[in-house]
Amino acid sequence: MMKLRTKYILFVTILHLLTLGLTFFIFNEKRVYFIASEIFIIISLVIAIRLYGQLIRPIKMLLQGIEALKDRDFNVKFLPTGKHEVDQLINVYNQMIDQLRTERTQQEEQHFFLEKLIYTSPTGIIIMDHDELVQQINPKALQILGMDEKELIGNNIKELQHPLFEHAKVLKVGETITVKLSGITTYKLQKSHFIDRGFQRDFIMIEELTTEILAAEKNTYGKVIRMMAHEVNNTVGPVNSIIQSTLKSDELWHNQTDNQLNNALQVAFDRNQNLNHFMRNFADLVKLPEANKKQIDLNQLLDSIVQLMQVKAQDNNINLVYQSPLQPFYITADVQQMEQALINIVKNAIESIGNNGVIEFKVDTKKRQLMILDNGKGISTEQNLQLFTPFYSTKKDGQGIGLTLVREIMLNHGYEFSLKTIAQKQTAFTISF
Repeated sequence: MMKLRTKYILFVTILHLLTLGLTFFIFNEKRVYFIASEIFIIISLVIAIRLYGQLIRPIKMLLQGIEALKDRDFNVKFLPTGKHEVDQLINVYNQMIDQLRTERTQQEEQHFFLEKLIYTSPTGIIIMDHDELVQQINPKALQILGMDEKELIGNNIKELQHPLFEHAKVLKVGETITVKLSGITTYKLQKSHFIDRGFQRDFIMIEELTTEILAAEKNTYGKVIRMMAHEVNNTVGPVNSIIQSTLKSDELWHNQTDNQLNNALQVAFDRNQNLNHFMRNFADLVKLPEANKKQIDLNQLLDSIVQLMQVKAQDNNINLVYQSPLQPFYITADVQQMEQALINIVKNAIESIGNNGVIEFKVDTKKRQLMILDNGKGISTEQNLQLFTPFYSTKKDGQGIGLTLVREIMLNHGYEFSLKTIAQKQTAFTISF
């Protein structure tokens, strides 16, 4: 722009100086023509100056607008000059500025909305850069992973240590997998991508499915159990009534020399009673009421559990270790349901040990946590994936009700819980209140 202005000024100056010089040749002979020439030169100079103002200054003004665009300042606009051609250019510039400002506002609003959506999303979201380094992670993902943001940002996802990352490493863009951890928590991992400044960037979504799966699972086995209980009760009740009437009849056994038929009927009656008891156990699982929560002292509850299970433990030469603190540890729970859950946990620990072992109760008041440790045979990886699954049992004649009932009671109270082998010959059932 400076070169063009210089050329214009230089051209006008040379032209007028040359014209002025030529007029001196007619100064002596024709002074009238000389005066007319001088007037013409003055008028020409004035026109040149005005043209400079009309052409060069608007261009300088537009250059200021270009500088504003370089600085991403979309608020600079120009007023019309009254010159048709320049005003058309100014009008186009002003329209462009308005459009750019509108688009930037929309882009910022969309970006803010997206950031807010990611931050408040109930789904965990991990966003990576071009090199698969974690660039952004929302609070839900941090909660699911149980890790601090500083441990994740800037690290390669393939180098991070977490069970979910072990599955995420092999996940391809567009794929979805379901992962089950600790026998109860289930997550859906999905990998996708978006384009950022022409480059593909990946992100992983982590959605917890535990609540939905447990609800669907309970609804399914609840219907099956209710149907089974209905059919069994309709059959066992009348049959037992007939058997009892027959067993009480003296006329049937008059002149009989042996009691084989009597014994057979008694066996049938006992088996029916066992079947009835078997179905009641399943029915109790379905009919578990809402927890009647009250403030209770966990230490007192554990004292009663230890006393209750002491005889069974001693029969298997198992030592129950619990030192009740002097200070009470209050929790909000349904005392009957919590008692049943703890009894089931201790029974499972005794059965896991078999004979000669230790079951220890540890209460952490700071973490508000209870750990029941046993030195039984432990839990294998395959068993860990099936824990708390309805009707799954590692025992030969197990019904798979005990841990399922514990699970329902814990969920009824909203407590976090886990069962896993934490070291060789050391398995821990942990409850966080």
